[in-house]
Amino acid sequence: MKIILNNTPEEFDQEIMTVNELLKAKTFTFKMLVIKINGCLVNKAEYATATIKDNDDVMVLHLVSGG
Repeated sequence: MKIILNNTPEEFDQEIMTVNELLKAKTFTFKMLVIKINGCLVNKAEYATATIKDNDDVMVLHLVSGG
């Protein structure tokens, strides 16, 4: 499957993957993430069930706090 991840083309062997599978495959380990699939926000409780398919546009953003 081919997707756009953070504005960069990416290719995976799977036809469909969950958000959790994507995070594991790309080794995203940051605790505070915002994830959007095709512009729709994905709730953290849905990471195990929300699916990413061919041609999806996925954004994984790290939240950083500070002062």
